[in-house]
Amino acid sequence: MKKNNLLKNSGVQSLIASLICIIIGLFVGYIALLIINAEGAGKAIVTLIKNFLYYPSKPAQLKYLGNTLVKTAPLLMCALSVLFANKAGLFNIGAAGQYVVGAGACLYLALALKMPWWVCLLGAIVAGALLGALSGLLKTAFNVNEVISCIMFNWISLYCVNMLLANVKESTSPYTLPLKANNASALLPDLGLGAFFTKNNYVTIAIPLAVITAVAIWVLLEKTKLGYELKATGNNKNAAKYAGMKENRNIILTMAIAGALAGMAAALLYLTGYEQWSTSQSSVPGMGFNGIAAAFLGGLNPIGAIFSSYFIQHITAGGAYVDKTMYCAQVSDFICALIIYLCGFVLFMKTAMNRSITKREEKAAAKNKEGGNA
Repeated sequence: MKKNNLLKNSGVQSLIASLICIIIGLFVGYIALLIINAEGAGKAIVTLIKNFLYYPSKPAQLKYLGNTLVKTAPLLMCALSVLFANKAGLFNIGAAGQYVVGAGACLYLALALKMPWWVCLLGAIVAGALLGALSGLLKTAFNVNEVISCIMFNWISLYCVNMLLANVKESTSPYTLPLKANNASALLPDLGLGAFFTKNNYVTIAIPLAVITAVAIWVLLEKTKLGYELKATGNNKNAAKYAGMKENRNIILTMAIAGALAGMAAALLYLTGYEQWSTSQSSVPGMGFNGIAAAFLGGLNPIGAIFSSYFIQHITAGGAYVDKTMYCAQVSDFICALIIYLCGFVLFMKTAMNRSITKREEKAAAKNKEGGNA
């Protein structure tokens, strides 16, 4: 019975369901690799899983582990943005647009106004929060579905940021000016983390900041009155209103916090100097959309999102080491897509587990009753 009680725990069920998704996704991916080129399939799937362990020396492993963690931090923040809105019954598909305005704000403050890193970080958070709050306001004031408004804002944000950052781009390329050469004070401090990862200058406080934020979001949702009100509003808006909760305020606040998290995600990437923004890009960066996958793979739990975000980035980065003469560089994206698709069955798996446990308990109760009657 204790075993069954443990399996009834929602967190345990989410973990089991996510692991099943990963295993099935890797297996189906392996089958696809066999079809493409059977000779190198085994080595390719192992290489994907190994990622930085592909290198034989420990210094090289630490350096490229650092690169994976650099991309994990913004992905985790986008996952937190999506799951936070989900807890309040909202689908924040606008995390991508909020990520874009966060990038625009932090880079413009850094390169045009020469602000220090903490001002740039706050600017990204505020920009994302304002865009998120605008979607929430449209929903409460005019009943505009947040999915529709968020999708529109994604594209509006992209082209507005492209125009804004065209003022701080390199003269011979569409990329923004490098932070290190133009405003080193805008780079996030590393507090010695870079030295640990074999002098990887891109490893900064972004990683611990993202983890601390995930824990803070968990505390907010599970241990505070505000978190309870936000979830209550999401579960039943009318009941929350009847109980005296300000449901409209909660919706706007939820979208503002979700937007702030996505805006912060961009700052945690671009303020490391790891990437430069391209002012000629015509598609919204995938980080915000990948956050949806990380959120659901993590069971819509802030702590689970830490591990799912790392896993997705780990597999994605591992694709760089696959033999390009046999497979295309996008093979890791394909396998990630399989796992992400399977995430849609997490709820189904949890329901199946609950039914199985209930049937076992009913059979056990019937046997005990028969034994008592005898």
